[in-house]
Amino acid sequence: MERQKSIMERQKSMESGLLRKSLSIRERKHPNDDSYLDTGLSSKRHKEAKKHQNEDGECSVTSSVCLITFIVVTGSFCVGCGTGYSSVAQHGIVSDLSLSVAEYSVFGSILTLGGLIGAVFSGKISDVLGRKRAMFFCEAFCATGWLCIALAKDALWLDCGRFLLGIGVGIFSYVIPVYIAEIAPKHVRGSFVFANQLMQNFGLSLFFIIGNFISWRFLSIIGMVPCVLHVVCLFFIPESPRWLAKVGRDKECRASLQHLRGHDVDISQEANAIIDTMEFSQQSGETGFVELFQRRYVFPLIIGVGLMLLQQLSGSAGVIYYASSLYERGGFPSAIGTSVMATIMIPKAMIGTIIVDKMGRRTLLMASCAGMGLFALLLSVSYSLKSFGILPELTPLFTFISILGYVISYALGMGGLPWIIMSEIFPMNVKVSAGTLVTVTNWACGWIITFTFNLLMQWNASGTFLIFSSVSAASIVFIYLIVPETKGRSLEEIQKLLSNSVH
Repeated sequence: MERQKSIMERQKSMESGLLRKSLSIRERKHPNDDSYLDTGLSSKRHKEAKKHQNEDGECSVTSSVCLITFIVVTGSFCVGCGTGYSSVAQHGIVSDLSLSVAEYSVFGSILTLGGLIGAVFSGKISDVLGRKRAMFFCEAFCATGWLCIALAKDALWLDCGRFLLGIGVGIFSYVIPVYIAEIAPKHVRGSFVFANQLMQNFGLSLFFIIGNFISWRFLSIIGMVPCVLHVVCLFFIPESPRWLAKVGRDKECRASLQHLRGHDVDISQEANAIIDTMEFSQQSGETGFVELFQRRYVFPLIIGVGLMLLQQLSGSAGVIYYASSLYERGGFPSAIGTSVMATIMIPKAMIGTIIVDKMGRRTLLMASCAGMGLFALLLSVSYSLKSFGILPELTPLFTFISILGYVISYALGMGGLPWIIMSEIFPMNVKVSAGTLVTVTNWACGWIITFTFNLLMQWNASGTFLIFSSVSAASIVFIYLIVPETKGRSLEEIQKLLSNSVH
């Protein structure tokens, strides 16, 4: 009873946005108590620890967190390589294996189907195995998939390899942003999670460039290299402290957090908040899909699912997957257009990484949607002008500007921020079911858009992008009315805020 009262008191403190400045009574009965020495710092070292925190009590970013994040997003680099492979390898594969257009279309799209399957089990896998071992599990699929593609003699082996690669990519899309969100200091969490998008773009750009000079088999072998390096490096990173707290391994949770924040930093305050929040969540037990629709979870669920729906229904997957055909339809050379896209992918993602924790999630999301809507509308006008034969000399330029502007706007916000927010808003007891639902929503809608995109373009190219522009406009309204600002808040504070919003 006394312990429960202590937990509720700390929850009340977090609700008011205040962080505790001292060790809990449970851990600090006396400054010389053994438990105090094990879980905190001596009074002398406590003074030194203050040097590693700013005046708001926020932990400084350590080299350990930076290095661990870089290791983790190597998995994102693998995702980018897989996404970009089908575009640059198309000519070589079709020629060498005598595939029809339909057979190659199956090969290209089956990655999304594999991603959907991986997404269904992503939450449960990361919860049962832990974040770190889940990434090992992903790389087993990715490496096997690349090997099948490299050794393929027919379409069946190609499709099997691509499907296995998709499963790994689907699990990665959940576990990477969740892990980074759980280890990063709150004031830089957005930038660190956005590194996931940055490395995806890096892998995509690399394959777009080198794929023009090397064979498709050798390119798939190159795709295996980051998988192997990632597996080796994963041995040297700690498990997520929040997952460790969830499974009751409090001592390991503190050791992991100490490693992340630095050995001279007093982590007792943050560790207490994490452990108490996990204990509070565990009192409700694990929440399945049916219980997920309870009133207290409906608000974060609407935010997570809504953002993923709007991200895909704005046409982003179609524009990226079929950029070459869009340039050709507008009369602009596709080789030049895609080369320029590959060149700017990394700088535009770097800009998003830098500004996400300065501008805030809401502002950047609305600006991104505004840009996507504007450039989709311009592309719609461009296709209309071409169909009526008006200003034929300007149509190719309008097409180039529209597609490039759309992709840049997407990468600055809607490309990565929905995944950041997904990793922040769900409590640990619903993170498995809610995260799985949100990830599946993204992959399912992505598959629908990529499958129907060419049909929509045959129906009416101008009308298609007018619809996409309207969805982007609706996204601005949705974000303004529903999505909260999570910048600068701890995960525990965000979840408490969203929990209170339904009362």
